[in-house]
Amino acid sequence: MGTVCSIILAFFYKKLDIRNRNRYNLSMKLNDDEILLLKNQICFPAYAVANKILRRYQPLLKELGLTYTQYIIMMVMWEKQEVNEKFIGDALYLKSNTLTDTLCLMEKKGLIEKYKDKKDKRNLVIRITDKGKELKRNAINIPRTLEEEHWLSDDEFIVLKKLLYKLLEGEWCK
Repeated sequence: MGTVCSIILAFFYKKLDIRNRNRYNLSMKLNDDEILLLKNQICFPAYAVANKILRRYQPLLKELGLTYTQYIIMMVMWEKQEVNEKFIGDALYLKSNTLTDTLCLMEKKGLIEKYKDKKDKRNLVIRITDKGKELKRNAINIPRTLEEEHWLSDDEFIVLKKLLYKLLEGEWCK
């Protein structure tokens, strides 16, 4: 993970020298023989790092009885208390079909309740329950536990987070 972050930091601070550019083949101009090499893809290190992070979250979330998708939905609910399904999908970059089953499971667990908006019956409103609110106390330990593992320096973390949100907000991600 340190290597990926070092590359990102180097790009961000525009201090990437020719040795590192050659080592990681970071040129944007690739020939036909190079273009499909795994080491030349931005998708692979992003995918691999995301998988490692999610695997680290799993045992912590298991203690709460949540999947990662349920956890990020709960973060939206702890912040907003009541929202419609579309808001959750937009906030988490998830499609409705992914949300539908997950929200049903969360309702069965008693973490949320769903109801149709009285003004617009097509609008599904999601409200956090008291049980869902109580779960927040235990969930606070998850980011604190991961912070203590020192994956990145504070500066690296800030830069990486800014770059990831920049990518998410870019046109090609929409």
